[in-house]
This record gives sequence, C-alpha cells and structure tokens, in this order.
Amino acid sequence: MTGGENVTKIQSVLVLEDNFLIAMDMEEMLAALGVTHVYTATTAERAMEIATEYPIDFAIVDIRLGDETSFTVAEALVARGIKIGFASGCGEILPLPSHLRDVPRIEKPFTEGSLSSLIAAGLRPRSP
Repeated sequence: MTGGENVTKIQSVLVLEDNFLIAMDMEEMLAALGVTHVYTATTAERAMEIATEYPIDFAIVDIRLGDETSFTVAEALVARGIKIGFASGCGEILPLPSHLRDVPRIEKPFTEGSLSSLIAAGLRPRSP
C-alpha cells in the first residue's frame, strides 16, 4: 500500500504551524492528497480547541512554535488517541523527548510526497 492510499483513508487533518504561508501550502497539498477537512492552527491553544471541537484523524505538528516547542500539544493529541507526525525546520538541533522519539518526522521544506509518507508512517502502530 502506498502513502497516497493511506492518506485517502483519512478525512480530517489538524495542521499546527505558526508560519501562515507554510500552513496554507500544507493545506493545498493535503487537499491534493484527498484529505477532505484540513483544520489549521497557528497556536498551541487553537490546536487544542480544534482537537476538542472536531474529529481529527491525524495531526501534523510543527515542533518549534516561535520561542517554544509543541511537545505539550503533541502529548495531549496522542493522549486523545490522535495519530501525529512532526514537521520541523530545526534539523537535529532540537531533540525530541524520549516518549515522542518514535513519532515520524519530516523536515521543511517538504513536498506532497513527503507529507503523504509522513501520514503513512504516522498511521502505523507505535511502540508501547
């Protein structure tokens, strides 16, 4: 099964990205991959509101949100049973907490193909 086939199985994606232009690009790429509902948040607070208000199949979470990280949001989403993947422009500079190290990750800039692969990897069962 290809990543594109996995993406068509999900209908709603939450994008937490503090750069509005990057978020818009992601929204377009996800729509092209067949995702019917893309909910975009530029802050951690808004991401949690969206996760409470709407059914979310998958979340793409930018690791760095301004001067802080999104690890608290990632942990809360995982606790709600939402599969996640990280997007980052940080490279290896910012290490992930040990309990989030198996979350798939892509580096910016990314393509439609890398987003599809991120979602496919994120939908696989995680290690306990």
